[in-house]
Amino acid sequence: MAERPHTRSTGARILDALAPYLLTVAVALPFAIYYSLTLRGKDIHWRHTWAFLLLAAVPLAAWVGFHLERKRTGTLIFSRTHDLANTSQGLFGRLLHLPQVLRIVAIALVATALARPQKLTADQTEVEGIDIVIALDVSNSMQENDLLPDRITAAKRVIDQFIKRRESDRIGLVIFGKEAFTQCPLTLDNRALRMLLADVRIGLIDGQGTAIGNALGTAINRLRDHECDPKEKEAGTCKERKGAKSKVVVLVTDGDDNASKIDPRKAAKFAQSFGIKVFTILIGRDTLVAEEPAGVDRFGNPIGGNRPRYPVNPKLLEEIADQTGGMPYLATDTDALEKRFQAILEDLDRSRLKAQKPHYAELYPLLVTPALALVLLEILLSLTRFRRFP
Repeated sequence: MAERPHTRSTGARILDALAPYLLTVAVALPFAIYYSLTLRGKDIHWRHTWAFLLLAAVPLAAWVGFHLERKRTGTLIFSRTHDLANTSQGLFGRLLHLPQVLRIVAIALVATALARPQKLTADQTEVEGIDIVIALDVSNSMQENDLLPDRITAAKRVIDQFIKRRESDRIGLVIFGKEAFTQCPLTLDNRALRMLLADVRIGLIDGQGTAIGNALGTAINRLRDHECDPKEKEAGTCKERKGAKSKVVVLVTDGDDNASKIDPRKAAKFAQSFGIKVFTILIGRDTLVAEEPAGVDRFGNPIGGNRPRYPVNPKLLEEIADQTGGMPYLATDTDALEKRFQAILEDLDRSRLKAQKPHYAELYPLLVTPALALVLLEILLSLTRFRRFP
C-alpha cells in the first residue's frame, strides 16, 4: 500500500510566503530605530525633502525581488512535484531571500541619504576682523551725477564691493540725511548686509538736510554695543564684552553739517574717548557745472545755466578725522572712491574676535556607508550557498 503523502499545514505555507517580508523587517528594524533617534530634533534639517518620494521604490524592489524574479528564473524538471511542494523549507530556505533583502534596505538608505540630512551647529570660531560702521549720506544732494551714474549709486556700488571683500570684519550700516538711522547693526552676515544696502535710496528718510553729528553719534552707539562706558567701568556695573581692538567709522558724505542736534566736533570727542577712529570721505566735485545751452528737455522742462552748488565743508571733516586719529579723503570719481575705501584699512591693527557662525554638518555619510556595506554583503552572499541556480 502506497504511503500517503505528507501535506503541509496552512500556517506553514503562510509562514513561507511571509518569510522574505519578515526577514526584510528584521534587517531594516535596527536601522529604523537608530536613525529615528539620530536624525530627529530641531537642529536636523532635510535639504531635499522631495527625495523621500524615492522610498516608493522599496515596495517595488520587494515585489521584483520576491515574486517577479522568481517567475523569470528557470526551473528544474522533477518527477514528484507534489512531494517537493509539501516539503518544509527549513531555516536556510527561509533565509534564501537574504541577498534581495539587503538590496532593498540599501535602496531605502540611499533614498533617505538623497534627502541630505544636515545638523545645524553654531561653532565657536575665531576670525580676524575689525568692527566697522559705514555712515552713508542719503540727503538729496547725493543724487547729483558728477559720479556716474549718480553719487548715491556710485557710493553703494563701491561699498557693496568693499563688503564682499571683508568677510572677517563685523560691519554695520548707518544712513543719514536730516536724521540718522541704523540700517544694519554690526554683523558678520555679509549677505544680509548687502541686501539691506541695496534697499538704500534717496527719499528713504528725510533728505532736506545733512546731520553729520547725528550720524557719528548713531555709529558710535553701534560700536559701543561691544564695549562698556568708561563711567560704567569705574563703577563696576558693566560686564565688558570682548570685541575687536580696531573700531572704525567710515563717514561718506557730500555736504556740510546743517541739521545735527549733536555738534559733529563733540561727537568726534566721544569717538576719541572710546578709541574709535573716524575716516571721512568727501565725494563729488566742488565746482560749478559748466554752462549748458538754454532750452528745454524732451519733457518740456527748462534747462540751461549753472546748476546750484551744494555747500561743502572739508575743514569740518578734516577736524573730525584728526580728532579721532583717522584720515580725511576726497573722492572726485568712482575709482578714487574705491581706492579711498581700501586705503582706510591698510594700516589698521587687526584683532582676534570670537563669533558664532552657523554651520551645517552633512549627515548623509551615516546612511550611504551602511548602504554600500549592505550591497557588498549582498554580492558576497550571492557567491556562496545563497547563489541562485540556474
